[in-house]
Amino acid sequence: MKVLIINVDLGKPDYQAHADEFLMLAKGAGAEVVASVLARRSRPDAALFIGTGKLEEAILIADETGAEIILFDQPLSPGQQRNLENGFKRRVVDRVALILDIFALRAKSHEGKLQVELAQLQHLSTRLTRMWSHLERQRGGIGMRGPGEAQLEMDRRIIGDKVRLLKERLAKLQRQRATQRRSRSRSGILSVSLVGYTNAGKSTLFNALTRSGAYAADQLFATLDTTTRRVWIEGAGQVVISDTVGFIRDLPPTLVAAFRATLEETVQADLLLHVVDASSPQRVEQMAEVDKVLVDIEADEVPRILVYNKIDEAGYEPRVERDEHGTIARVFVSALKRAGLDGLRGAIIESGQTAGNNASNIENI
Repeated sequence: MKVLIINVDLGKPDYQAHADEFLMLAKGAGAEVVASVLARRSRPDAALFIGTGKLEEAILIADETGAEIILFDQPLSPGQQRNLENGFKRRVVDRVALILDIFALRAKSHEGKLQVELAQLQHLSTRLTRMWSHLERQRGGIGMRGPGEAQLEMDRRIIGDKVRLLKERLAKLQRQRATQRRSRSRSGILSVSLVGYTNAGKSTLFNALTRSGAYAADQLFATLDTTTRRVWIEGAGQVVISDTVGFIRDLPPTLVAAFRATLEETVQADLLLHVVDASSPQRVEQMAEVDKVLVDIEADEVPRILVYNKIDEAGYEPRVERDEHGTIARVFVSALKRAGLDGLRGAIIESGQTAGNNASNIENI
């Protein structure tokens, strides 16, 4: 599918990283990028986001290159999307819809598919006026009174019923997960969750630690579904390790809400391994984005170790760093090269012992 990308520079310092990331998202969705247009604005235009002049320029480029779809690297309001589609005479897909499309493409488990469908329906419900605008234009007149309104109301009701059904199914799966977690908790098994920005190498690290074959690839959102494995670590015993969906800047709120059940593996973990791409120039900003989501899902109080991955690309040596209290704070590894994993296992053992001591203290109280 030939696409034209519209990049909007709103004067933020991380604009280029944002644009590069959006290009990766587009390619990850299978798009053939035939051209891109850069629009610089101090603030979005209320009606078109990019303004009339830039829209006219982009229409000419879309016509010349044969672009079939317009990909917009910002979230659009329903009104802006409708106006842009009227101008381009093509479908316009904003950042949120593109991410949802990739999630729909990559979700494999039953729960993952349900969560993506829920997020898509919630996003779609805000754009019904755009979808049925051809009926709204027929409103009024003899024999054609209100069919647009009737269709809109019917569509809202259908979507509302489907959303309720999906929420009920996900709640049932959530209860099953809670039962499994309680069983693990009673057995005293340490629970570890991998979190991090998308493409930081979480799945590769997960495979290295658990000797499993979870899918891993150099692309955004290579895996969406939480994968859990038990592994024996000498000194810690049985450890349950979970690989979760990667985060991204400006992650759509509907996705965070829809994936809350899956992300509860993170909330209920005894230890988080925050995997960071040590080779990324944007690693500080990416870490901040992960922290924001952890706060949103109320997992920011879970003990955490920063795991700097891909040190083979960044030129670092494997090592373990401690904070001023002597607690392990950072571990440097290469999951791909299997370097530094002994240090990481040692950090897990030490953290597990701390968690066990804390649990004993609570029981004694």
